[in-house]
Amino acid sequence: MKCPGPPEGSRLAFFLENALAREARIWKVPVFQNLALKGTDISLSCYKKAVLWIAEVSSRFQFYPETFALATSILNRLLASVKAQLKYLQCIAISCLVLAAKTNEEDEVIPSVKMLAVQSGCKRSPAEILRMERIILDKLHWDLYTATPMDFLNIFHAMVMSNWPHLLHGLPQMNPSRHVAFLTKQLQHCMACHQLLQFKGSTLALVIITLELERLTPDWFPVITDLLKKAQVNSTEFIHCKELVDQELTCLQPSNAVYIFCSISQAIQGHPKARLPHHDPSELKNSHQVRLRVPVPQPVLAPFTPTTAQIPDDTMETDEYYDGFRHLYSEDGGASGGRVNTGGSCPQLRPGEGSFPCPPLQPPERD
Repeated sequence: MKCPGPPEGSRLAFFLENALAREARIWKVPVFQNLALKGTDISLSCYKKAVLWIAEVSSRFQFYPETFALATSILNRLLASVKAQLKYLQCIAISCLVLAAKTNEEDEVIPSVKMLAVQSGCKRSPAEILRMERIILDKLHWDLYTATPMDFLNIFHAMVMSNWPHLLHGLPQMNPSRHVAFLTKQLQHCMACHQLLQFKGSTLALVIITLELERLTPDWFPVITDLLKKAQVNSTEFIHCKELVDQELTCLQPSNAVYIFCSISQAIQGHPKARLPHHDPSELKNSHQVRLRVPVPQPVLAPFTPTTAQIPDDTMETDEYYDGFRHLYSEDGGASGGRVNTGGSCPQLRPGEGSFPCPPLQPPERD
C-alpha cells in the first residue's frame, strides 16, 4: 500500500480548501418543522425513505458512493428552494439520482432513463423524469456540483492515513480502502437522518472520522484538533453533531444471525411443523443445499411508494465499495481496471467439481 507523503499532503490541503469554498457557496438544506418539511406535506419518515430509496437504487446499479451523496445534496437543495408536494417526491428523488449519475458516472455505466425507471420500480414515465430534471436544473441554476459529505470523508480519511500510516496495522484484514468503505456505510446512514441536516457535510464527515479514531486509538485528540483547524469547523457545532451521530450509529449494528446445522431427517423429525422455504425449481436445478437464516429481529421500513422497491435496513454492505476504493490506495494487486461486480454472487460449481450436499440450517429449539 502506498500512503500519501508530504507532496500528497499539500494536495490534500488544496482539495480541502476548494471543497470548503464550494460548500460555503452552495450548501443549502431544507428546514423541518412539526415533524414535516416546512410548508409542505412531506413528513420526516417520507424524507428518510426517499433518501434510503435513492441509496438502494444507486447500489442496485452499482453507482459510486459519491453519486448517492451528490443526489442527496441535489435533493436537499431543491427541497430548500421550493415547496414540493409529497406526490412528486419520488419523481424528484429519481431525477436527482439521474442528474448525479450523469455528473459522476461513466457514460457506459449510466442506464437509460426508461431502464432506470423500470428496474427501480419507479412509477413514473421517462418523460416525467426528464421534465423533472429540467425543473431541477432551472431551480438550481444549472449549478449541481457541490462538496458533499462523501468528498470530505475521502479527504479527511486520506489526511489521517498520511499522518498515521500505521493506524490500521493492528486490525486483522483491514486496510485503508476497506476502512473508508466501512465509514462510507456509516455516512450514508447518517445522511438519511433529518436531525443531522442542520450540519454541513464537512462537520458530519469529520465527526464520523473522530468517532472511529476514538475507537481505534487513545491518541486521537491531536490529529482531530489539527483537522478541526484545517476544516474551520465550529467546536460547539462539532460537539453537538458528535452527540447526535453517536446516537444514530448505535442503530447501525450488524445483525447477529445464528446458523445451526442439522440433517434433513432430524429437522423433519424434530420440527414436524417445519417447512423448507419455497424456491422456484429453476433456482434449485444446480443447487445442492438449502439455507435457513434466523436473524435477530430488525425494524422494517415501509416501502417508499412502489412496492417493488422496498428499502431494507442492511442494503449497503461494506464490500460493495471496497473494489472501488482500493484503486485509490494502490491495492489493486494487479487486478484489471474497470468495475468489479460486487453484488455478492458466488460462482456455481458444476457437478463433479467437489460440490457436496449440505444439510439445511434450522433455528435452535426453544425451551
